[in-house]
Amino acid sequence: MTSHSVCDHRIIEVVTKPSSRIERRKAELRQEIIDTAFACFAEKGYHATGIADIAGQLGIGHGTFYRYFQNKRDIIDHVIDDLAARIIETLGTDNAPDAAESLVEYRAQVNRIGDALNSIFLEDQRVAQLLLFQATGIDAELTARLYGLLDTADALTAGYLEHGVEQGYLRADLDTTNTARAVTGMILAAIIHGLRQPDAAAVNDLSQAIRQLLIDGVRKDPA
Repeated sequence: MTSHSVCDHRIIEVVTKPSSRIERRKAELRQEIIDTAFACFAEKGYHATGIADIAGQLGIGHGTFYRYFQNKRDIIDHVIDDLAARIIETLGTDNAPDAAESLVEYRAQVNRIGDALNSIFLEDQRVAQLLLFQATGIDAELTARLYGLLDTADALTAGYLEHGVEQGYLRADLDTTNTARAVTGMILAAIIHGLRQPDAAAVNDLSQAIRQLLIDGVRKDPA
């Protein structure tokens, strides 16, 4: 099995920093287990990977693994939790759905959020690969959770659009529900294209095209 350096390849950064040395070491080991598990998933596939593979790669016992995770499926739930936490953190304060009061502020907000999402989803491509291409085949519960994340993304995006309509800088006749679904679809397509062609220039060009649609495609025409 290919060696894996958790220092070079982080799956999800820990949102809160532990305070004590012991807590920091626990958080570091937890992160190492997650990263090593994803390396094994990428090499052997989720179903073919056992706890012994993950523990053996790290040089830890099964008991140590089970102090942090119930099973390998539990790792994916933790990764999704951390991913959701990073996204929620990105959408706070100036990037909240009701923060922009003008088209200029909305444009800046779209750019900030776009940059953050590019970093979250494409910084380490294994997260997107697992969630988009493998996770729905693991079990029905995880599939339902991923659909729930999709619904949440749609609802959040609709909130931005509805606020823009209320403030008068987005079109009054905008179908916010279906436009939000279309936006989510564009973002998912951008992630897939980024996985297929991980070229920084190509990723940036596609990202800019989506942002232009999110602004010029829905803004209120000037009088």
